[in-house]
Formats: sequence, C-alpha cells, structure tokens
Amino acid sequence: MIELIDTHAHLDDEQFAADLPVVLQRASAAGVAKILTIATTAASSSACIALAERHVMLSAVVGLHPNSIVEADATAWDNIVAAAGHPCVVGIGETGLDRHWNNTPFAIQEEYFVRHLELSRRSACPAVIHCREAEADMLRVLRDDYDRFGPISGVMHSFVGDTNMAEACRAMGLYLSFAGMLTYKNAAALRATAAQQPLDRVLVETDSPYLAPVPHRGKRNEPAHVVHTAACLAELLGVSPERLAEQTTINAQRLFEI
Repeated sequence: MIELIDTHAHLDDEQFAADLPVVLQRASAAGVAKILTIATTAASSSACIALAERHVMLSAVVGLHPNSIVEADATAWDNIVAAAGHPCVVGIGETGLDRHWNNTPFAIQEEYFVRHLELSRRSACPAVIHCREAEADMLRVLRDDYDRFGPISGVMHSFVGDTNMAEACRAMGLYLSFAGMLTYKNAAALRATAAQQPLDRVLVETDSPYLAPVPHRGKRNEPAHVVHTAACLAELLGVSPERLAEQTTINAQRLFEI
C-alpha cells in the first residue's frame, strides 16, 4: 500500500464535527499515514493542538490566516507564540497574503506575515504560506526575508502560481504543495507548471474540507481524497503513484520533522 501525508487540512472545521473519527479511518484505509491540521485563528490553533493530542496521526500547525487577522483580539498573537512551543506543533500558519477577499487591510496582512516568518525561524517550525492573487507582493516580502536571513523553511500551500513563481519560491528554499485544483478541467496551466517541478520539492494536500479533487469535486473534501491529487501529480511528473507517494512523504518528513 502507498503511504501519503496530507500536509494541509482544516480538521477543526465544523464540517468534521460529527464524524471526524470516521474521516480519519477512511484516510488511514486510503494510505494516508499523517495529516497536518492547519489553524486560521488563535481559537482554531488551540483546537488543532487538541485534535493532535487526541489522534496520533495528526500534527498541528498554528497561526493567523491573513483574512482572520482583522477579527483577532489583543491576545491572539501572544497565544500563537505560546502555542508554537507545544510538542504537537510542527509548523507556523497558515499565514500569507490575500488580495482576493482582502478582509484585512493589506499593510496589516504584510505585518503579520513578517511576524509569522520571524516566529517560524525562532521556533524552527516551517511556515505554511497562503497566497491568493498577491504573487508580486508575496515575492517581494519573501525576497526581503531571504536577503536578510537566508533560505526560508516553509511551503507554498495549494500552489497555483506559474513556472516563474514556482522557480522563485524554490530558489528561496520553499516547497510547493499541490491540492485538488490540479485535477480540475480548467487547470491546464497549473498542470503544466506542476509537470516541471523537481520531485524532491513537491508535497500533496487536500485543504479539506475545501477544494475536493475530481472525482469528488463539489462535495466535502477529506484527507482520504489526497490520493487523487497524488495520482494526478504522479502522472504529470512521469513516475508511478508509489514513487510519488514515497518521495512526497520523505519531503514532508524532512520539512516538518515528523
């Protein structure tokens, strides 16, 4: 059986409240050995840690999503900093920049993104980075960090950028993680980009409960469905599903030290 790691799922989401144990059983049966449950707020950071304490196949990533910052109270960031030291925590995020929803003023998004990158370095936990319609700004902030501190430990989650974006991110030390959009009929450009990536720098994820891959598109996504994204990526890279699973698992283990 293949062994995969779903490097990005929001298992504290209310859509999993009623049946998470069954969801995890299906993931295990599909060959998913490990899942990173990703926070978006201080409250969800605590929830993700609690889930990881309860389920051995889970590890937690803590942080403030850029679209959630504006709603955070005065204690939120201090809570994230404290949570970063928990033994179940393996990453910082999801953090980043978003010009699609723009719930949080962009200057504040940038400020908190830089804070997360600093916390990532200080805690020796990689950054889990969100980028939506903000590629130029993203590269500017990342290059400034890279020029000052050197290679960046982290992953561009649910990557949808072009080849130039991919190359720039990899050059700064980042991994690229592909989600269910890779399987969508209208994602030919993304598949062309994915096909050019080195096998030792890619990861797979679901972003559950969102972005379900074909053949589950339009339904609730869950970690078991990562096998479909992995199969698509394997075909694009010209390797067997087993080889893709082996290498992406090694990549995730190396990055997150899990």
